[in-house]
Amino acid sequence: MSTIKKTFPVLEMTCAACAVSVESMLKSAAGVQAAGVNFANQSAWVEYDPALATPENLQKTVRSIGYDLVIDEANSNEIKEAAQQDHYNALKQRTIWASVLSLPVVIIGMFFMNMPYGNYISMLLTLPVIAWFGRSFFINAYKQARHGKANMDTLVTLSTGIAFLFSAFNTINPAFWHERGIHPHVYFEAAAVIIAFISLGKLLEEKAKSNTSSAIKKLMGLQPKTVRVIIDGKEQELPVAAVQPNHIILVRPGEKIPVDGIVTTGASFVDESMITGEPLPVQKEKNNKVFAGTVNQKGSFQFLAQKVGNDTMLAHIIKMVQEAQGSKAPVQKLVDKIAGIFVPVVIGISILTFIVWMMAGGDNAFTNALITSVTVLVIACPCALGLATPTAIMVGIGKGAENNILIKDAESLELSYKVDAIILDKTGTITEGKPVVSKIVWLPGKENDRELQQILYSLEIQSEHPLAEAVIQELKKDQVTAGEIKQFESITARGVTGVFGATRYYVGNKELIIENKIPIDAALVKQAEHLQQQANTVICFANQQQVLAIIAIADKIKASSPNAIKQLQQMGIEVYMLTGDNEQTAAAVASAAGVTQFVAGMLPSGKADFVKKLQQQNKVVAMVGDGINDSQALAQADVSIAMGKGSDIAMDVAKMTLITSDLQSIPKALVLSRKTVRTIRQNLFWAFIYNLIGIPLAAGILYAFNGFLLNPMIAGAAMALSSVSVVTNSLRLKTTHL
Repeated sequence: MSTIKKTFPVLEMTCAACAVSVESMLKSAAGVQAAGVNFANQSAWVEYDPALATPENLQKTVRSIGYDLVIDEANSNEIKEAAQQDHYNALKQRTIWASVLSLPVVIIGMFFMNMPYGNYISMLLTLPVIAWFGRSFFINAYKQARHGKANMDTLVTLSTGIAFLFSAFNTINPAFWHERGIHPHVYFEAAAVIIAFISLGKLLEEKAKSNTSSAIKKLMGLQPKTVRVIIDGKEQELPVAAVQPNHIILVRPGEKIPVDGIVTTGASFVDESMITGEPLPVQKEKNNKVFAGTVNQKGSFQFLAQKVGNDTMLAHIIKMVQEAQGSKAPVQKLVDKIAGIFVPVVIGISILTFIVWMMAGGDNAFTNALITSVTVLVIACPCALGLATPTAIMVGIGKGAENNILIKDAESLELSYKVDAIILDKTGTITEGKPVVSKIVWLPGKENDRELQQILYSLEIQSEHPLAEAVIQELKKDQVTAGEIKQFESITARGVTGVFGATRYYVGNKELIIENKIPIDAALVKQAEHLQQQANTVICFANQQQVLAIIAIADKIKASSPNAIKQLQQMGIEVYMLTGDNEQTAAAVASAAGVTQFVAGMLPSGKADFVKKLQQQNKVVAMVGDGINDSQALAQADVSIAMGKGSDIAMDVAKMTLITSDLQSIPKALVLSRKTVRTIRQNLFWAFIYNLIGIPLAAGILYAFNGFLLNPMIAGAAMALSSVSVVTNSLRLKTTHL
C-alpha cells in the first residue's frame, strides 16, 4: 500500500486539548495511517492512502469538530497567515469589549454591592460578555461534546455558564434564598472577568506564538514573487510559481534569484550569505550554479532554471524548518496524553468538590459548593502544559536557524545535549573538501622568475586535471598571465607537457619526471618527502634539464576546525575522525586538527559499524559528514549532522544541517540543545506546580483552617497568566548566547 505524507495548517485551535482532539479525529479518518498535530505552530501532518482518503475528506473530518484544515497547498501559508491575522484582530476586539464591560461589573461587585439595581446592571453588562464576546468558548465546547470530547473551552463554558446562571437566578429570585436564611450572592464579576482574562491570555499567546515562527517568515521573505522569463526571445514577467525547468530567466542588479539554475550568459557577483553565511559575494560566470533567495549584486545575467518550486535549496531549507517546528519531542508525546485526559479529570474533581461541600459545608454548603466547583473549573489550565514543550522547541529551532544550524526534528534538538561521542568525517568536514596549493618550493635562484611562473600557469590552464585548478588559483594571486604554449600534450596518469619558446616543459607527478630522466635537486627531494608527511600531494614543474619547482597541494584543514574540536573536547565529548584516506594522510590531518582518535581506510559500511560499536558502549553518538559515503553512518547515529555544502543525500538523511559547513556550529548546537531542554523542564515544572497548587486551593482545602476561599475572578487571571508565563519563558531563548 502506497501512502503519502503532507502537512496542513490547522485553524481555530485554542489550546493543547484542541490539538489532541484534532489529532484523534484525523487518526480515526478512513485511509489515515498516522497523524500528528502541533498546537504551537497550528499545523497537522497526515500520512494517508490517497486511494482511501483525500485532503477534502480530511478537511471535512476536522471541520466536524469546529476546526479547519487548509488544503490549498499553493497558497496555504498566505491563507493561514490571513486567517491567523483575522483571528487575532477579532480576538483583540472581543478582548477589548469584554474588558470594557467587565470593569464596571467588577467595581459594582467589589465596592458597591448594595447599590440599588446593582445586580441587574451587572447582569445586563455581563450578558453580552458571556453570550457574544465569549460565544466562541460555548460553540467550541458544544462541538467537542457532540463527539464525546472535552477541552479548555469546556472548562471555561462550565465555569462561566454556571456562575452566570446561578447569579441571574439569585438576582431575579432572591426570595428563594432569603426564605432559607441565606444571602443570595452573585458572581457576575467572576463570570465576566474570566472571559476577559482568558481572552487576554489567548491574545498574548497568539502574539507570542507569532514571534516564535519568525524564522520561517524571514526565510519565506527571501523568495521573490515574480520573475522575468525569456520566451521566444522576448522578456515576460511571470509569477514565480509558473516557472518551469529549462526556462531562461533574466536577473538584473539588486534582484533576488527566484529558482535554482545554471548561468548561461553574463556575469555578476551574488550574495549567497543566506546559504553559506559568508559575507563576501561570489562571482558567477557561465556554467556556475545559482540558488533561489540569493541576491544579485552588480551585473546582469541569464540562467537556465533547473530546480523550481519545492525542489529549490531555499524551499528545502524552509521545509526543514517547518517540519522541525511541527515535530514533537519525545517529552511532548507524554504531555499530549496528559492534556487529553486533563479536562475530564478536572471536571471530575469539580464534581467531587461540589459533593464534598454539599455533605460537609454547613449552612452555606450549596453556595460554597457551587463557588468552589466553579473555581476548580476556572483555574485548571491545560494550555500552559500544552505550550511548555512546543514553544521552547520552536524558539530553539528558530535560534538555530539564526546561527546557520538547520534542525530537522525536535527529537534531535532534545537529544543533542546528551551526546558524549562525536564522529567527524575528514574530507569536507574537518577539511575544506577542495585542493589548494599549500606551498611552492622553487629551485634556489628561480623564486622570482616571472617567466617560469607564466609557463607553469600556461600549462596548467590547459590541463583538465582536478589539481591543476589549485595551481591556477594560486598563481592568479600574483597576477600571472598566460603565454603561448605549443605542442601541448596531456599524458594520462602522469601530467602535461608543452613547448614555450624553444624549450619543452613538464608538470606532473614523480613518475613523469623519472620516465623523462629529469634530474632533481637533493634539497627538493628532501622537501618533497617532508611535505608528503604533512598530507600534501606533491607535483613537479621541470624542463628537460632539471626540476624547477615542487608544488604541494592539500585539502586544507578549515581554519575553525581545531578550535571547534577543542571546544567539543572541553565539553567532555570524545571526538573521533573517520576517513577512507591512507594512514599517513589521516595521521597528519588528525594531528593538525587536534583529534587524538582516528581510523583510516574506512569504507562507508565501516563508518556505520563504528557508530554501532560506540552505541553498544551506551554512548549517545553524533555523526558529522558531508558525502553520500557518510549517509549510512548518519542514519545509524543518534544525532546526525550534515555539512551544508555536502551532498543532497547526506542532508536528507541528517537531522541537522550546518549551512556554513563550519564545525564551530556544532558546539553551538549542543549548547542550544542544553538550553532548550532546560527551558522545557522549567516550563513543565511551572505548569505542573501551578495546577498541583491551584486546584486544591480552588477546591477550598484551606477553608477548614483559615476560612480562605479562592475568588473565581482571581483564578481566571492566574490561569491566563500561567500560559503567558510559559510562552514568555520560551521566548527568553531568543536572547540567549550560544
